[in-house]
Amino acid sequence: MNEWTEYAKFTAGLLGIVNPIGAIPVFVGFTASWPIRERRHTSFIASLSVAIILGIALLTGEWILKFFGISIASFRVGGGILILLIAISMLQARIGPEKQTREEVTDAAEKKSIAIVPIGIPLLAGPGAISTIVVQAHRGPTLMHYVILGAEILFVAGVVWLCLRLAHVIASALGRTGINVVTRIMGLIIAAIGVEFIANGLRQLFPALN
Repeated sequence: MNEWTEYAKFTAGLLGIVNPIGAIPVFVGFTASWPIRERRHTSFIASLSVAIILGIALLTGEWILKFFGISIASFRVGGGILILLIAISMLQARIGPEKQTREEVTDAAEKKSIAIVPIGIPLLAGPGAISTIVVQAHRGPTLMHYVILGAEILFVAGVVWLCLRLAHVIASALGRTGINVVTRIMGLIIAAIGVEFIANGLRQLFPALN
């Protein structure tokens, strides 16, 4: 039961880091004048890109760490700091430069298709989400562990698709204030996850802290 609780906690944390609700104002801003059919296509491609990017991180993340000689403990600390920075931005109800720079916003405004960049990556499947996937994958090398994580990634991608497909409806219902409240609550949860990553990484790097 405890193991399934950990998986459920991971799903909630990943969903908070991806934060599809927080991406709604950006999506609405870019697609306000688009026909419904094109919006739906964009939401599908964006969610598909999230699933593919996080799936690649799941399958290759640990191998990349080994290739560069980076320990999982160091990666935990680095990933935790990054997640904490994202959380601080979310607590202020804004998108930080860790997820999307001003240049990326300007570049996206000049593009017809925004589904993959910047919506899919880095706005949704950004460095924080990728770091979380890599760290979680390292916890269990079994095939079942990877299958469960893959299913959780698909679930998160499905939530992304649903949120973006209903983005204009959600934006009208919640308003900017409602979206900011949800984003701040998610930011608080993610901040705790980032601190936990850092603490676990430091304990691995410095066993005397145990």
